[in-house]
Amino acid sequence: MTDKGARATSAHRGTLLVLIGVVVAGGLAAYGIWSRSDTVAALQNTAEDASLPRVQLVSPKPGPPQRTLTLPGNIEAWYQAPIYAQVSGYVSHWYKDYGAQVKAGDVLATIDTPGLDAQFAASKANLAVVEARYKLAEITARRWSALSGTQAVSQQDVDVKAADAVAQKAQVAASQQDVARYQALIAFKQLVAPFDGVVTARRTNVGDYVNAAGGDATLRSATTSLFLVADIHQMRIFVSVPQEYADVLKPGLTATLTLPQTPDKPVPAQFLTTANAVVTATRTIVTELTVDNASRELWPGTYVTVHFAFPGEPNVLILPEQALLFRAQGMQVAVLDDQDRVHLQDVVLGHNLDTDVQIVSGLKATDKVVGNPSLGLLEGQQVKTVQPVAGYQPGQGSTPAPPVARPPAGSTTPGGSASRKAQPVAPTGPATTAASAMIDRDQVAGPQDGPKPDAGRSR
Repeated sequence: MTDKGARATSAHRGTLLVLIGVVVAGGLAAYGIWSRSDTVAALQNTAEDASLPRVQLVSPKPGPPQRTLTLPGNIEAWYQAPIYAQVSGYVSHWYKDYGAQVKAGDVLATIDTPGLDAQFAASKANLAVVEARYKLAEITARRWSALSGTQAVSQQDVDVKAADAVAQKAQVAASQQDVARYQALIAFKQLVAPFDGVVTARRTNVGDYVNAAGGDATLRSATTSLFLVADIHQMRIFVSVPQEYADVLKPGLTATLTLPQTPDKPVPAQFLTTANAVVTATRTIVTELTVDNASRELWPGTYVTVHFAFPGEPNVLILPEQALLFRAQGMQVAVLDDQDRVHLQDVVLGHNLDTDVQIVSGLKATDKVVGNPSLGLLEGQQVKTVQPVAGYQPGQGSTPAPPVARPPAGSTTPGGSASRKAQPVAPTGPATTAASAMIDRDQVAGPQDGPKPDAGRSR
């Protein structure tokens, strides 16, 4: 009985263990089937989510109360005169060097002109000769005129002598003009300043030969000026303003100038005039400003940065330029409805404000606008919104995103298999690729799948 009881107890215990094993195996199988179904459902949801393009939204903002425009400009003197030689000769001396302050009539240099001096002396001698001839002809004409009507002379001879006196008088007048011409040329032996100012260039030296063409006798430098004199009590600033700002270029406009050497000292400038024409090559308008330069701090030819400030239009909405869609239907923006579906809205643009642009019509302040629309975005398409990066809204400055920490290559999990966990990366485009879906699948199914031989292989 003892052996039979022991065998019965052992058989009963074996049966019980078998039943427990069957129950455990069934439970494990049921759990596996349930987990697989849950994984498939999660994978389907992930795939459907990954198929939606990712977009970032921007909100239309009121325009700034003031528009600013910064352009390069050039400073020119109020008056600037190149001084040329009017006579040929050798420079005997120069009196004013670079940067010399001059008054109107100050002598800049003198030219030695031996040929001109000889011609001037010859013209005066010729004048003396014709004056003597005129006196003789005048006396002769009076004598013959006194004998007119007598048998001693004929009337023809009297008329000839009178005409000869008139011709000699004309010769005297011509010789006087010749002397006056040479006398005027003699005055050009001295180069003088035409107005008060400063000498900005001296291109001659003692002993240089110059000619009446205005410089050295060589062909290349025949038109070179000897001096350059500038009046800098006021300065002119020339700047090319884009055509779209033509409506604000009018009297009363002001600007601020900054020089590269003194950026912390802004200089106020006033509007003077415009060319009233657009340069077709650049589509800009040549604009002239004026600046008082009593301190002589501004120099001709200086590069300057011109800062304009125009009244803004805060009642007009603005958007970033990258939110615009250039299509055959015209200018459009992508607007989302309450179900995150795309509606392509026609808009009319206004002024360009650097990175933003005015939207004159077609948009409301409450609209949700896609800030990074792709060219393939369609009407009615379902999208998914993501958080925009810093500075994405109109009028905000951009801040660089911090670097994303990534695991070293070949790093393993505590279980020994290569890590397949993807690092979180912010979406940067309108759509997510199939690779992101595969990464999401690994995140969902990885804990249940267990290690695989090719787990460390790159996908």
